[in-house]
Amino acid sequence: MTNNVKTIAVLTARPGREAELRTLLEDMVEPSRAEPGNLRYDLWADQAEPGIFVLDELYVDAAAREAHRATPHFQHYLATITQLADRTAFSLEPRIVA
Repeated sequence: MTNNVKTIAVLTARPGREAELRTLLEDMVEPSRAEPGNLRYDLWADQAEPGIFVLDELYVDAAAREAHRATPHFQHYLATITQLADRTAFSLEPRIVA
């Protein structure tokens, strides 16, 4: 079994803040993908509900996820996100993964 760690975050934009949220999330993709230990960093948008986004992140291990959380771009995200969206995040470990 692998030690990979996945984070899934569901973000729902506050009224009138959809474009700002999209920009904040899009700006996270490139620097997050460039981090050592990052295996995947994808941004999804709900097809039926504009303003709902899903971040799908995969790290080699918990230490890589923690390193991500210490980066300047994540700290900026953390300082800004509550103004723009409601957020539910899940930290997951593999059980049965292909």
